[in-house]
Parts: sequence; structure tokens; C-alpha cells
Amino acid sequence: MGMMQEFREFAVKGNVIDLAVGVIIGGAFGKIVDSVVKDLIMPVVGMVFGKLDFSNLFVVLGDIPAGVPRTLTALQEAGVPVFAYGNFITVAVNFTILAFIIFIMIKQINRLKRQAPAAPPEPAATPEEVLLLREIRDQLRR
Repeated sequence: MGMMQEFREFAVKGNVIDLAVGVIIGGAFGKIVDSVVKDLIMPVVGMVFGKLDFSNLFVVLGDIPAGVPRTLTALQEAGVPVFAYGNFITVAVNFTILAFIIFIMIKQINRLKRQAPAAPPEPAATPEEVLLLREIRDQLRR
């Protein structure tokens, strides 16, 4: 019973729930970024570099059976080993864009946070000579 109680306390702590929500939102956000890269950015990049479709860049590592078209999908379905470096380029661009978006978001959040007003600086310590002069002055006034 003790372990179940500990697990329940752990599972309902705010940090665990926040993490779960973050993972779910992150997964959905990742799909949005994938779509932005795949449907918006990569076609433009491909057009600039000679109408390349990066997702279909690959090197065949095995023998191609007769009658199998030389497309990535057909080769993978036929079980032919392929080095799909175009897919890697797409994923790397996805990561770079996602990292940049998160950087911008964190930068804006930090900028919008209210900063606590700075505490007034403590006055500098009065030198001993000044303290002695004040003491003499006060004694002379009496």
C-alpha cells in the first residue's frame, strides 16, 4: 500500500502534470512544424535548388528487383535497403525551425516577465576618519 500511495502522490504533483501537458502540446506543435517544413518551406527550398524534393533523395544500397520502380516508397515496400538522406535533411530542417521558434518564444516570455525593482544600493560604509571627526565635532558642541 505504501508504494501505491507514493506513486499517487508523485503522479498528481503539479510538475508531473505540467510535464504531461507539455509533452502533449509539444507533440501537437511538432506536427504543425512538420507541416510548415514539409508543405511550405521545403517546396520553396527545393525550387531554389533546382526543384529538388528532399524527401525523395536516397541512395540504393542493395539490388533492385525487376519491375520495382525507382522511387523511395516502392523500394522500401520491396524491402530494398536505401540510404534516405533526404529524409534526414527534412528532419534536420524541422529541428532547426522548432529550436528557433522555441528560442524566440522563451526570449519573448523572459522579456515580458516583470522584473522586480532593484533594491536601492546600500550606502557606502562611512570611513573611520569621518566617524572620528563627527565624534570630535559632537563633543565640541556640548
